[in-house]
Amino acid sequence: MPRGSSPKRERQYEHIKESAEQRGESTGRAKEIASRTVNKERARAGESKTSSRVSTQDMSSSRRGGLHSHSGSQGPTYDQLYAEAKRRNIDGRSSMNKAQLQQKLGK
Repeated sequence: MPRGSSPKRERQYEHIKESAEQRGESTGRAKEIASRTVNKERARAGESKTSSRVSTQDMSSSRRGGLHSHSGSQGPTYDQLYAEAKRRNIDGRSSMNKAQLQQKLGK
Protein backbone atom coordinates (compact mmCIF):
# COMPACT_ATOMS: atom_id res chain seq x y z
CA MET A 1 0.00 0.00 0.00
CA PRO A 2 1.21 3.54 -0.70
CA ARG A 3 2.44 5.63 2.15
CA GLY A 4 -0.29 7.62 3.86
CA SER A 5 -3.15 5.41 2.77
CA SER A 6 -6.09 5.35 5.11
CA PRO A 7 -6.87 2.51 7.53
CA LYS A 8 -9.98 1.80 5.46
CA ARG A 9 -7.89 1.20 2.33
CA GLU A 10 -5.46 -0.96 4.34
CA ARG A 11 -8.37 -3.14 5.49
CA GLN A 12 -9.79 -3.24 1.98
CA TYR A 13 -6.41 -4.34 0.58
CA GLU A 14 -6.05 -7.14 3.15
CA HIS A 15 -9.61 -8.34 2.58
CA ILE A 16 -9.22 -8.48 -1.21
CA LYS A 17 -5.81 -10.16 -0.94
CA GLU A 18 -7.12 -12.83 1.45
CA SER A 19 -10.18 -13.45 -0.73
CA ALA A 20 -8.02 -13.93 -3.80
CA GLU A 21 -5.75 -16.35 -1.96
CA GLN A 22 -8.77 -18.34 -0.78
CA ARG A 23 -9.90 -18.62 -4.42
CA GLY A 24 -6.56 -20.23 -5.19
CA GLU A 25 -4.58 -17.30 -6.60
CA SER A 26 -0.84 -17.22 -5.87
CA THR A 27 0.34 -14.77 -3.21
CA GLY A 28 1.90 -12.51 -5.83
CA ARG A 29 -1.22 -12.48 -7.99
CA ALA A 30 -3.42 -11.87 -4.93
CA LYS A 31 -1.29 -8.85 -3.99
CA GLU A 32 -1.52 -7.52 -7.54
CA ILE A 33 -5.31 -7.88 -7.65
CA ALA A 34 -5.67 -6.17 -4.27
CA SER A 35 -3.30 -3.34 -5.20
CA ARG A 36 -5.00 -2.62 -8.50
CA THR A 37 -8.46 -2.70 -6.98
CA VAL A 38 -7.57 -0.43 -4.05
CA ASN A 39 -5.65 1.98 -6.28
CA LYS A 40 -8.66 2.27 -8.59
CA GLU A 41 -10.99 2.94 -5.66
CA ARG A 42 -8.56 5.56 -4.30
CA ALA A 43 -8.52 7.28 -7.71
CA ARG A 44 -12.32 7.22 -7.94
CA ALA A 45 -12.59 8.75 -4.47
CA GLY A 46 -10.03 11.49 -5.26
CA GLU A 47 -7.54 10.11 -2.72
CA SER A 48 -4.60 9.80 -5.14
CA LYS A 49 -2.46 12.51 -6.70
CA THR A 50 -2.76 11.10 -10.22
CA SER A 51 -5.31 8.87 -11.86
CA SER A 52 -6.12 7.66 -15.34
CA ARG A 53 -9.35 8.46 -17.10
CA VAL A 54 -10.26 4.76 -17.06
CA SER A 55 -9.90 4.63 -13.28
CA THR A 56 -12.26 7.51 -12.73
CA GLN A 57 -14.83 7.02 -15.51
CA ASP A 58 -15.07 3.22 -15.73
CA MET A 59 -17.53 1.27 -13.59
CA SER A 60 -16.50 0.72 -9.99
CA SER A 61 -14.77 -2.46 -8.90
CA SER A 62 -17.68 -3.39 -6.66
CA ARG A 63 -20.13 -3.04 -9.55
CA ARG A 64 -17.92 -5.13 -11.84
CA GLY A 65 -17.64 -7.80 -9.17
CA GLY A 66 -21.41 -7.91 -8.90
CA LEU A 67 -21.73 -8.43 -12.64
CA HIS A 68 -19.22 -11.29 -12.50
CA SER A 69 -21.24 -13.05 -9.84
CA HIS A 70 -22.76 -16.31 -11.00
CA SER A 71 -24.88 -16.70 -7.91
CA GLY A 72 -27.60 -14.29 -9.02
CA SER A 73 -31.07 -15.46 -9.92
CA GLN A 74 -30.38 -15.22 -13.65
CA GLY A 75 -26.86 -16.67 -13.58
CA PRO A 76 -24.04 -15.31 -15.74
CA THR A 77 -24.63 -12.28 -17.95
CA TYR A 78 -24.99 -12.47 -21.72
CA ASP A 79 -21.55 -10.88 -22.11
CA GLN A 80 -19.98 -13.51 -19.85
CA LEU A 81 -21.66 -16.32 -21.79
CA TYR A 82 -20.60 -14.82 -25.11
CA ALA A 83 -16.99 -14.49 -23.91
CA GLU A 84 -17.01 -18.13 -22.81
CA ALA A 85 -18.46 -19.21 -26.18
CA LYS A 86 -15.78 -17.20 -27.94
CA ARG A 87 -13.08 -18.80 -25.79
CA ARG A 88 -14.46 -22.26 -26.69
CA ASN A 89 -14.73 -21.23 -30.36
CA ILE A 90 -18.44 -22.08 -30.66
CA ASP A 91 -19.78 -21.42 -34.17
CA GLY A 92 -22.82 -19.17 -34.60
CA ARG A 93 -22.41 -17.48 -31.21
CA SER A 94 -22.93 -13.98 -32.59
CA SER A 95 -26.52 -14.75 -33.58
CA MET A 96 -27.43 -16.58 -30.35
CA ASN A 97 -29.44 -15.12 -27.49
CA LYS A 98 -28.68 -15.72 -23.82
CA ALA A 99 -30.76 -18.89 -23.55
CA GLN A 100 -29.15 -20.39 -26.64
CA LEU A 101 -25.66 -19.57 -25.35
CA GLN A 102 -26.50 -21.20 -22.02
CA GLN A 103 -27.73 -24.31 -23.82
CA LYS A 104 -24.63 -24.57 -26.04
CA LEU A 105 -22.32 -24.06 -23.05
CA GLY A 106 -24.26 -26.50 -20.90
CA LYS A 107 -25.08 -23.94 -18.21
